[in-house]
Amino acid sequence: MSAPADYDLIIAGGGMVGASLACALRDAPLKLAVVEATPFQAPAHAGFDARTLALGHGSRRILDTLGLWPAIEAAGVTPIHRIHVSDRGHLGSSHLDRRDEGLDALGYVTEIRSPGGVLHAALQAQANVDFLCPARVADVRLEPLRAHLRLDTDDGGREITGRLLVAADGGNSPIRQRLGIGSFRLGYGQHAIIANVAVDRPHANVAYERFTAEGPMALLPARDPDGGDRMFALVWTVPDTRREEILALDEAAFLARLQQRFGERAGRFLQAGRRHAYPLGWMQSREHVRPRLAVIGNAAHTLHPVAGQGFNLGLRDVATLAQVVVDGVRAGRDPGELGLLRDYARWRRRDQLTTALFTDALVRVFSNELPPLALARNIGLTVLDTVPPLKRLLARQAMGFGGKLPRLARGLPL
Repeated sequence: MSAPADYDLIIAGGGMVGASLACALRDAPLKLAVVEATPFQAPAHAGFDARTLALGHGSRRILDTLGLWPAIEAAGVTPIHRIHVSDRGHLGSSHLDRRDEGLDALGYVTEIRSPGGVLHAALQAQANVDFLCPARVADVRLEPLRAHLRLDTDDGGREITGRLLVAADGGNSPIRQRLGIGSFRLGYGQHAIIANVAVDRPHANVAYERFTAEGPMALLPARDPDGGDRMFALVWTVPDTRREEILALDEAAFLARLQQRFGERAGRFLQAGRRHAYPLGWMQSREHVRPRLAVIGNAAHTLHPVAGQGFNLGLRDVATLAQVVVDGVRAGRDPGELGLLRDYARWRRRDQLTTALFTDALVRVFSNELPPLALARNIGLTVLDTVPPLKRLLARQAMGFGGKLPRLARGLPL
């Protein structure tokens, strides 16, 4: 007989998706290992250049059910009350409002360090988790009864085994690559320019999505370092050929170019923080499960940020996988058996594909200036704004309430 595995689950990747899965399984009768290469470091104080994250209302519900939301909220979140959608150079526009959904917010904007810090503090205090950090996966094998990992660590290395390996190690997943799992990739020929910008008036908790011929622009309401309400997190999509040009502009020229492209709906832009650029594309893993393996989060799918669904989609992966594993273990099943993992993959397929296709369609339809298409989409925005059922469908998709929801997303414990 084979020796028992060291762990029930090994989670490769201790970022927010991997840490969320470990936290979701804290009360399960499972022994977990989280393998992370980079120690988490959160600055003691917020700064103007702090990176931000958009959380849908559905994600808030999952985090609240896990008992993590109060600490995240206390660290500072900015609720989104309204979303204004417009098309540059055309009259069509639409608005989503929290009051139409009977909610206190459509979503929330927070510095990445806030949920990251809360998740990692919870992880460190969790009794059923061994947090192996810094440690890198040097080799991985999927055997009939367990997954086998060889780790590189500061003290030389070690080998561990688990009944289920969860790859939550990012878009360029080393686990996926080492196991020869292919991926579908579609480049958009675009980069996202990310920066925080200050304006001359309060943001009133309004988020803006503005479509241009070069790609979408988004402004998310955020908190100033002093707690004020005159800052936005900017996502500006530009063609690859203009990336260096935009990054090289001095602050005054950058603000002038931004004002010209976005207009004055959000006010006058007064200050811009440090700029970062990221290539944009759609990636989908060709396999999400194998015997002893589940692939989740950015390791399974990466999207264009136009709809702000990246982490939110990954968190729904977490909620579903945690439920499938816990229910399976309660029924006496092995968490790494293929039949159980296929239940997870089937459940997640619709949400992942719908969200990816919705995001891709937004990018393509609103980046095309052919007159018939421009007319059609502006009529569509106008109709959307006057037909409540259509608007509600869009709002529910944006908030993460589409399709069959796992218990955590319904506010119910595992």
